[in-house]
Amino acid sequence: MNERGLFTSLLEILWVSTKLGFTSFGGPVAHLGYFHEEYVRKRKWMDEKSYADLVALCQFLPGPASSQVGIGMGVMRAGVLGGIVSFLGFTLPSVFVLILFAVILQGVDVSGAGWIHGLKIVAVAVVAHAIIGMAQKLTPDLRRKAIALLAMVITLLWQTAYSQVVMIVGAAIMGFLLYRDHIQHEVESEDQVRFPVKRSIAVVCLVSFIGLLILLPILREITSMQWIAMFDSFYRSGSLVFGGGHVVLPLLEREFVSTGWLSEEAFLAGYGATQAVPGPLFTFASYLGAVMYGWGGGVLATFAIFLPAFLLIVGTLPFWDVVRRNPKAKAAFMGVNAAVVGILIAAFYQPIWTSTIVNPLDFAFAAILFSMLVYWKLPPWLIVLTGAIGGALISLL
Repeated sequence: MNERGLFTSLLEILWVSTKLGFTSFGGPVAHLGYFHEEYVRKRKWMDEKSYADLVALCQFLPGPASSQVGIGMGVMRAGVLGGIVSFLGFTLPSVFVLILFAVILQGVDVSGAGWIHGLKIVAVAVVAHAIIGMAQKLTPDLRRKAIALLAMVITLLWQTAYSQVVMIVGAAIMGFLLYRDHIQHEVESEDQVRFPVKRSIAVVCLVSFIGLLILLPILREITSMQWIAMFDSFYRSGSLVFGGGHVVLPLLEREFVSTGWLSEEAFLAGYGATQAVPGPLFTFASYLGAVMYGWGGGVLATFAIFLPAFLLIVGTLPFWDVVRRNPKAKAAFMGVNAAVVGILIAAFYQPIWTSTIVNPLDFAFAAILFSMLVYWKLPPWLIVLTGAIGGALISLL
């Protein structure tokens, strides 16, 4: 591709991804539907099989799956620059809104605000919906249900910085032992797929991913600088999340609420507000960074939490065909995905449920919001607006 053709492709990617960034409401699953409609059916940038393979890769990796699909689409269209442009277009609209929301809240005591409590109840409804959907998909049999239950119990009773990492590794081992023979025939039937990324670039990205994961905690201890500590916390959170944006909640809560960097009210209010904006749920980090350190903190947090996703998707594209045809790897990730459900249930109980549902009226309002979201299928922004108004009215009773 010549320079003019590359520039034209980048502009086209920027236009399409920005349009999706302004209109993609509904969470990761909905985002994949929007991508399919725009990239596959309408523009035919990719065929159905290639798109399915790209989605499978992003579900396989830790990080925000829908953002990684968008990055991967850009990479396959116009190389690494295309991936960067696609990411910026899809992510920046919600980043701007959430940083603005955080800046407005700075200096305001939100601990007793009724509308903030309403946003926290919205978070209850949204996470409950996410758990139900993920459980149906990721724990369809008794063995995976047992892995999810074990992950929930361990996460609730052993709350340390390492518990989630240990649980994910343990679940991978259990998945490998339980399912390695079960999926052999499925893997053998899959076709080979090629992705247009040089292996040298991929290796650099993978080495950078692992290097930062090791180096950042060391720098954090040596320097004791708040900015490095914040970058490390967001980077590790983005590196260890399997199963979608909702699962980042317990990691971020442990990193910033439990350590006293920000209040639980501000944390859950931002999570509720994130449901009202389009784009990836990981932009919740933009809000958190801005609450702590203003616009600069919001930008740094956004970069830190999405950097692992970018390094992983670019780093694994050339090797994906080898991994996806390996039954041992797929079996391990079946166990990991089941554990994700248990980890999210633990996060649903604490901090979300224990800090939000304090009386029967809260529970009744949460049930109404849940029904609006799941059964009446109303748009997320309307659920958030209803939650804020309802919370304000409840505070007057």
